[in-house]
Amino acid sequence: MLRKLTPYLFVAPLMIFIAVFTYIPIATSLNLSVREWNFLSPDMPFVGFENYQQLLASRDFWNSLWVTTVFAVLSVPLRLALALAIASYVASEALPSRLLRGALFLPSVTSAVSIAVVFSWVFSTDYGMMNALLAKFGVGRVPWLQDPQLALGVLIFVNTWKQLGYDVVIYIAGLQAVPQELYDAAAVDGGRRFHVFRRVTLPLVMPTTYFLLVISVIEAFQVFTIVSVMTHGGPAGATDLLVHMLYRIGFSLFDIGRGSALAVLLFVFLIVLSLVKARVIGRRVHYEA
Repeated sequence: MLRKLTPYLFVAPLMIFIAVFTYIPIATSLNLSVREWNFLSPDMPFVGFENYQQLLASRDFWNSLWVTTVFAVLSVPLRLALALAIASYVASEALPSRLLRGALFLPSVTSAVSIAVVFSWVFSTDYGMMNALLAKFGVGRVPWLQDPQLALGVLIFVNTWKQLGYDVVIYIAGLQAVPQELYDAAAVDGGRRFHVFRRVTLPLVMPTTYFLLVISVIEAFQVFTIVSVMTHGGPAGATDLLVHMLYRIGFSLFDIGRGSALAVLLFVFLIVLSLVKARVIGRRVHYEA
């Protein structure tokens, strides 16, 4: 009997960890999303789908969904394109390439709060380094974080700078898995670099691209720290991403019911989006044995 239970005992700690920090919070959010609660009251009356109805009727929700979608649509392709281009040049095992890979990866493991604070100074209107640099070319002060048309672009730049190194490292692993024989055959056939990249490299790193696409979109829809530190969702809601709106509703307004409903909607939206990507893009990805 004990011998049959041994495999389950080995995986039990991990399953308990996943249950405590994943499944139980999801179930709790589902329960709270149909109740009205403010953290202080011992009563949590059942209100059904009223929280969802209020969210879907809210202009702030649709604005936040639009801003988050724009953020993801602009930042994810930029990240993946830059990561693949950089990975193609630093994929070798030469010492300079290895040092550059380490330097690129450092922002990925650096505190997001620290990065956000530093870039808040860089893009400060009054004493920021960016405006000081532009002043040397005769450009006046630019309100990077106060202009609704510029603030989201700044956040996209900061998030791309932070996450790019991770994408580069994953792409390097994908590039190193491409058989060298294919490149040799393409060279013998007189293939130019661009055609070799398009016909050999790009198709063979599609599994890596698909993996990065899925996790990058999920990460883009969960960005919170840089928004909270740099813009607080402003100006005029131009950077009020969904997770920041969730935090504002749940922990500033203490409307736990609506906050949980928003978390559930975001969870369902990401699941549906991942399934759509698997159906549309996943079928075109071929995994070599």
